Amino acid sequence: MKEVVVLVGSGSIGQAIARRVGAGKKIILGDLKISAANDAAKILENAGFETSTVEVDISSRESILNLIEHAKKFGEIKNLINAAGVSPSQASVEKILQVDLYGTAVLLEEFGKIISEGGSGVIISSQSGHRLHALTEEENFLLATTPTEKLLEIDFLKKISDTLKAYQFAKRGNVLRVMYEATKWGKRNATINSISPGIIITPLANDELHGPRGEGYRKMLEKSPAKRAGTPDEVGDLAEFLMSSRGKFISGADFLIDGGTTASYFFGDLQYLKKTH
Repeated sequence: MKEVVVLVGSGSIGQAIARRVGAGKKIILGDLKISAANDAAKILENAGFETSTVEVDISSRESILNLIEHAKKFGEIKNLINAAGVSPSQASVEKILQVDLYGTAVLLEEFGKIISEGGSGVIISSQSGHRLHALTEEENFLLATTPTEKLLEIDFLKKISDTLKAYQFAKRGNVLRVMYEATKWGKRNATINSISPGIIITPLANDELHGPRGEGYRKMLEKSPAKRAGTPDEVGDLAEFLMSSRGKFISGADFLIDGGTTASYFFGDLQYLKKTH
């Protein structure tokens, strides 16, 4: 029996984090596409990590509970990494809210019940959540604390008709939900935080940069303070710190890692994006 790291969403960012916290542990890779989980497992196995794969749909509580039961076969669950989600160009408003908002909320809730003493977790959110207009105190409270099975019944969520807006609300909801659940994780001396990346080079992002909308993306990167995209390893370095003993005093927090793009969106050369967002 070993300490267990559960990675949900087996893409480049999730793998980068798992490499940094998974040495000597059992890494459980959960993905909607079992083939993607198996491909990631092969890469990690060839780098010296021990893995197991399982199909998981985070929009289903039953599927999440099945993931937990699978992981518990190998030992105590020490770490949770959630890098799963869908984008505004991939899915409908309903699917985005089901996966990115509700699914993340259920993960936080269920893993908070069983995370081992002194454990830690990170939720990958997005810079998009920082571009949403300021919400009222009541709206923040509802997104943070509404029981998960009633989360999608919130009135202002049911009025969303645009996929980008749904994504922004989901990601803002992730950050608020992490704050709420951190109070419960703390009872197990465990920490939970969120990370909000900007454009990070992954296979999907590379496709976007060289696709029909590539010129717009490249212009946005050129006008950002960092003047480039980020890498999965940079997100992994931040997550490693948060999940290590050095990050034990940090919980319920969100960390924006976007090369200054959001700063420029509000106050710099990227203010033109406000017209399209």
